[in-house]
Amino acid sequence: MKRIVLTAVLTAGCAAGYAQDVYSLKQCIETGLEHNYSIRIVRNEERIAAGNATRGNAGYLPTADLNAAIGGTVYNYQNRPADGGSTEHLTGVGTETAEAGLTVNWTAFDGFGIQAEYARLKELQRMGELNTRMTVEDFIAGIAGEYYNLVRQTIRLRNLRYAVSLSRERLRIVEERYSIGSVSRMDLQQAQVDFNADSSMLLTQFEALHSSRVRLNELMALDEVDRHIRIRDSVIDVNTMLDEHSLRDHMLSSNASLLASARNKTLSELDYRKALSRNYPYLRLNAGYGYTGTRTDLGATDLQHRPGFNYGLTVGFNLFDGQNRRREQRNARIRIQNSQLHMQQLELSLRASHSSLWMAYKNNLELWELEKENLVVAQENYTIAIERYRLGDLAGIELREAQNSLLEAEERRSIAEYNIKLCEISLLQLSGQVLNYLE
Repeated sequence: MKRIVLTAVLTAGCAAGYAQDVYSLKQCIETGLEHNYSIRIVRNEERIAAGNATRGNAGYLPTADLNAAIGGTVYNYQNRPADGGSTEHLTGVGTETAEAGLTVNWTAFDGFGIQAEYARLKELQRMGELNTRMTVEDFIAGIAGEYYNLVRQTIRLRNLRYAVSLSRERLRIVEERYSIGSVSRMDLQQAQVDFNADSSMLLTQFEALHSSRVRLNELMALDEVDRHIRIRDSVIDVNTMLDEHSLRDHMLSSNASLLASARNKTLSELDYRKALSRNYPYLRLNAGYGYTGTRTDLGATDLQHRPGFNYGLTVGFNLFDGQNRRREQRNARIRIQNSQLHMQQLELSLRASHSSLWMAYKNNLELWELEKENLVVAQENYTIAIERYRLGDLAGIELREAQNSLLEAEERRSIAEYNIKLCEISLLQLSGQVLNYLE
């Protein structure tokens, strides 16, 4: 049984250790920014918004239409004179008409509605840029979190491998003592059970490591999501130099969600300006050049040509529309108020998130310092315990407790490091500085 477990652990270890590609965090982010589907979609939407922000789409420019048409009729003609003369019969009498024209229409004034619409389209373009930025920031935060999760899982794998090696050494010592009759079979079986338990945890950790690697590959949009990649970092680099006040100031001035909320308020104000434009008269101009030609088989004239210009000017003012204009303007004012309230609510929520994350960041820094001390003590304690165990001065269960204490201390330190990194990522994202991971 022991040999089977050992073989399985070694096989899994070889499979997990095999890697073709080495990625740093920056390379993971750059690869994902190039291939990730969500980012490619939002960038296309940004291009659509930029393409819509034109003067022609807003109504500044005139429109020109060119049209041409040709048609005709064929009929039978019968004419009976009133004086009793002979009746005239004609069959297949034809009439043809050809028309062509160029028409230009232009709204010269509509109560400043065109100006408001153009400003709205430009604001939507900026909103598209902000949406892209928010998606990119979310992606960078997500991929950075998963990258460091993979680092953490790798560290845990290393710790569990060390635990298996410790259990293997204990099992070797017990087997030697059992062979000379200095320990009971129960001691041997307990050492075997502990070794198998550690080997089982190691095998489970290979699965956790693989799952994290698959998620990272998925975020980078690699074709083979289960491809074995190797990350460059073997430890989590803890940043202890974050400044609370600087992060908060950057959050209030650079947070993408807060900037988007301000854009929404501006859009509401532009919608109100557009609604106010209906209080003014409008002026529309039109001009054109047309040609009409008619050919007929009857009459004194068999062919007529009528080319010429046409023009017009229209001035109008809506006197009454069922009070819909007042309703739209009132609703637009309410939407401005709601936009302001939403922005204030979002700012309050961001302040609360920042405060909570900063407390978690500081708390985990203290835990990390404490766990580093605990780890040193646990390592010394295990060194003493294994020496006493070799001398036969310590029971197996006490050695196991020392071993578990060492493994738990390493695990707690790793978790504290990972939590610090997650707080760091979230704080940088809140402050609009998560793009720093690309530097």
